[in-house]
Amino acid sequence: MFVGKVREGQTVLFQGDSITDAGRFREDTFHLGSGYASLAASWFTAAFPHMNVSFLNRGISGNRIGDLLRRWQEDCIELQPDIVSILIGINDCWRRYDQHDPTTLSDFKNRYRRLLEWTQNDLDVHLVLMEPFVLPIPEDRKQWRDDLDPKIHAVRELAREFNATFVSLDGVFAQAAAQQPMSIWAPDGVHPTMAGHALIAQQWLRALGVAVPY
Repeated sequence: MFVGKVREGQTVLFQGDSITDAGRFREDTFHLGSGYASLAASWFTAAFPHMNVSFLNRGISGNRIGDLLRRWQEDCIELQPDIVSILIGINDCWRRYDQHDPTTLSDFKNRYRRLLEWTQNDLDVHLVLMEPFVLPIPEDRKQWRDDLDPKIHAVRELAREFNATFVSLDGVFAQAAAQQPMSIWAPDGVHPTMAGHALIAQQWLRALGVAVPY
């Protein structure tokens, strides 16, 4: 049985940085944190409990694409997921501005491609790529567009290249911020509030063809 792109009995793995991590308890293998991963899994399971879909979260705060590569064997391949959802890239941008430690566009794209090739070679898996995003709050976030926009386009290109489900987030947050104060969605431009996490979860479910709760 299928619901959208999700099949009965599958395991979904969420991967990424602090936005995915969302304070999950490392001691509990199945703890999903308090962010979009938990919301998406809860909404899906409440609507389709008979599907017996399992959800895992291995997001780690502060991670960049290189960090994912270093831990991919243990935190992805060995878990044998059926769907791998990745949200990464904002720290590859942020470290340029707060630590003078940039990730070049070519390094970002090449490392991301290596990660995806590894995943497809070792697993029978469906990939879900989520684009990074930023809101212009505080003011200094505006200059981040120079670094982040090319990385967003790289994720879009990789989604096409690997036939992945693509989850658009940057435009969703921009639209939401045009209607209500940006602080409602992400007070520092990066880390979502619960309302912001709900936006991500809804967009994730839509992308996978799952009916979205309102």
